[in-house]
Amino acid sequence: MQIPAKLRAALVTLVFAFVVFHCFFTGLDRFGFVGPDEPRYASIARAMARTGDWITPRLNGAPWFEKPPLYYWSAAIGFRLFSSPEIAARAPSGILALCAVLGLVLLANRIYGASTAFAVAMMLPATVAMTGFARAAATDMPFAACLTLTMSAAAFLLLEESPVRAPAISAAFGAALGLAVLAKGPAAILLAAGSTALWAVATGNIRRSSRLFHPAAISAFAVVAVPWYALCAARNPEFLRIFFLEHNVERFLTNRYQHQQPFWFFLPILLLAVFPWTLLLVPAISDGWRALRSADWRKSPSVFFAAWVVFPLVFFSASQSKLPGYILPAVPPLVLLLARAVTGCEEAAARPRLIWAALLLSAAGVAVLWIYHFPPVALRRSPAHLTRLGEDEALLFQGLALALLVGGILAGALSLPRSLRRSAAAASIVYSIAVGFAANHLLPVLGPDISPREIAFAARDAAGDAPIAVYDLPRAWQYGAEFYLDRALPEWTPAMPPLVSVITTKKGLDALLLLRSQGIFVFPTNINYGRAILVGIQEGAGGAGLTECWKEPAGGCAGKN
Repeated sequence: MQIPAKLRAALVTLVFAFVVFHCFFTGLDRFGFVGPDEPRYASIARAMARTGDWITPRLNGAPWFEKPPLYYWSAAIGFRLFSSPEIAARAPSGILALCAVLGLVLLANRIYGASTAFAVAMMLPATVAMTGFARAAATDMPFAACLTLTMSAAAFLLLEESPVRAPAISAAFGAALGLAVLAKGPAAILLAAGSTALWAVATGNIRRSSRLFHPAAISAFAVVAVPWYALCAARNPEFLRIFFLEHNVERFLTNRYQHQQPFWFFLPILLLAVFPWTLLLVPAISDGWRALRSADWRKSPSVFFAAWVVFPLVFFSASQSKLPGYILPAVPPLVLLLARAVTGCEEAAARPRLIWAALLLSAAGVAVLWIYHFPPVALRRSPAHLTRLGEDEALLFQGLALALLVGGILAGALSLPRSLRRSAAAASIVYSIAVGFAANHLLPVLGPDISPREIAFAARDAAGDAPIAVYDLPRAWQYGAEFYLDRALPEWTPAMPPLVSVITTKKGLDALLLLRSQGIFVFPTNINYGRAILVGIQEGAGGAGLTECWKEPAGGCAGKN
């Protein structure tokens, strides 16, 4: 039975909206900020929203020039629109991720046709990299999204003999590149220039690449990118040295920030980044190799997309500082090539390729069940190990595994009776349901062990009027606690006021207990999440003056486990 075109379009739109919502937006506030970057960037954005100073990023009142302002601006708007700090800080990444997906879908439709565009719409949101970074209060997704729009516009200009509306597309290219520079800095120019130069040299289209220097592109770039850099440098004389030298040149050339990894680090990261479509790399590479042996391979648009993948991979592999998010700009073009590997071949050849992707989903379900029943040693030693799950949560955890297992089998089965679209959509739906479940049910259970939100609120409730300090607390947890308590937290010293609430670690508690011989009384509580423990410190004989909370033998402050 043939489905009418309008109904088919409506169904595709509904499926796409379902996948994007679950992959990018659901459950953003179900657990607190994780790691050092999320609370730090959120703090800077919240300060912008409060002070109205949109030029100088500030952390705890001091200028902070690690990153340009695009993420801070978008999150600051979020803080003015939403009451939840997690939604305010994380939603901008999801919105920009959606823009990147739509831009790549338009490009795929223009270059390869509707089938590939549909595959990209289903596959790109449903990848580990896009899902993870679209939910993070960080600069990685804004940068990758703006760079995706930049390179998409460049493809419109370079891959056609006579591009339609060249001035408008050139302006869009310049504006998107300007936004990318505002998202993370001059690396945007290097990546865009390097990828297009690699394509131009490989295909002999060096003269055509001059289209990117259209006056409309240069003007749009200057209007978007230059004003903030000029204003920030005028107001802060140290900005240029700190931002460009320390956080760009030295980050690339040295191990100053202690993120050194082997040269091959990004290869396994990239394999994980495109899960569950990873196995499609096999036919994609095979197709590419066959194309290279043909006489007209230089005319293939896939060469441009391959250059778009290869240059960031090589560039960041050469860097002395490596983090998983650096390779994110290579994910959208790689997924486009994987989508083409499915839609660009005969129907009979495409079916087993989608079955491979479906089997990876089922394998993930089996892996989840195995890890749950036989957790590795590292997980058993972790504060967030699976034995902390209650009976209801454990059933849901196993339900997630079964959904992946059965859903993967279903997606594979749908590819057999000439239903490739349904198979791709089914695989994406299964993946997005799994993401939605994890965000709404699993991560909230593990949240107190991976985020300082709960212990920060417990410290606030327990302290009353007493000061709150930290002692030997990891940097990530200190940034998080400072965000949720909305203040800078000093390191505890004996010179502080007589009664203090202190967030510390097990190692820090052991060190503090040694001070009892000096007349400093340390009272542990049963408030402990992950690495962090809340203690009360009182100077004076017998701990006179302790609040009723601290006097309870078990440490009966609010927020008990």
